[in-house]
Amino acid sequence: MRVVHHLAELRAERTRLKDPLGLVPTMGFLHDGHASLVRRARLECASVAVSIFVNPTQFGPQEDLATYPRDLARDLALLEAEGADLVWVPEVDDVYPPGDQTWVSVEQVTRRLEGERRPGHFRGVTTVVAKLLHAFEPQRAYFGQKDAQQAVVIRRMVRDLLWPVEVVVCPTVREPDGLALSSRNSYLSAGERMAAGVLYRSLRAAAEAFASGTYQAEGLRQILRATLAGEPLTRPHYVSVADPETLQELQGEVSRALLSMAVSIGKTTLIDNMLVGGEGS
Repeated sequence: MRVVHHLAELRAERTRLKDPLGLVPTMGFLHDGHASLVRRARLECASVAVSIFVNPTQFGPQEDLATYPRDLARDLALLEAEGADLVWVPEVDDVYPPGDQTWVSVEQVTRRLEGERRPGHFRGVTTVVAKLLHAFEPQRAYFGQKDAQQAVVIRRMVRDLLWPVEVVVCPTVREPDGLALSSRNSYLSAGERMAAGVLYRSLRAAAEAFASGTYQAEGLRQILRATLAGEPLTRPHYVSVADPETLQELQGEVSRALLSMAVSIGKTTLIDNMLVGGEGS
C-alpha cells in the first residue's frame, strides 16, 4: 500500500494503478463502516484508493473541526489490512490552494434536512468530493447510506457534471443495538451511548408500522417523534419522511420514503435514516 501526501505524488501513483479504480473518500478515524466500503471496492474494482482528509469547509464555525477525532497510524493499519492500494493524506493547502475562490454547489437537494441545519455544509462536501474525483479519476466512488442526503447530493453532482463515475452507496453498518457506526460516537459518554440506541429503535418502529399498513407520512413522523421522546437525553433537530430522490417532505399516503433524523444527545449530534417501500422495504 502506497501512502502519499502531495498531489503530484498522487497523480504519479495513479498512473500505476489498474482500472477500474474504486475510491473511498474519508475523514479518517476509521471504523468498520469505512472498512466495509473498502471491502466492497476491493470486490468490484481492480484497484482501491482511499483519501483521509478532515475537510475544513464542511464544518460550521461552531462545529467540531479542531476536536474531530484523528488516528492516522490506526487508519493506515486498517486500510493495509483491508487491501487498499493507495492512500492520499493531503494537507489543507494541497486541497485548497492559497487564495482559492472556486466552489461546487448543488442547489435544491442541499436546502433541506442537514443543509438547513448546517448552512454551507454541503457546499464544502461537494467541493471537496469534486476535487477528489478530479484528483483520483476513479471509475467508482463508495459512500455509506448512513449519510443518505450526502449520497443524494453527490449523485446529483456527478450526474449534472457528466462525470463518468458510478456512485456506489453501501448499507449502513451498525452496532449490536442498531446504532449506526460514526466517528462521532466516540464523543458519547457511557450513559449517552446507551441512550443513542433510540435512533435506530425509532426508525425500526416507523418501518414496522409502514410494513403493517401505516402509509400516512404524518403518522410515520409521529411514530419517530414519540419513540425519540421516550428517551429523555435526546434533543431532536428534525425528523423527516421525505422522497428518497428529491428529499421533499412527503404528505398524505406514501409508497416509498426516506425516514431520517438528526438528534443531539448531550453535546453530540447524530444522524440516521432508513428507506421504506420499494427496495427499502
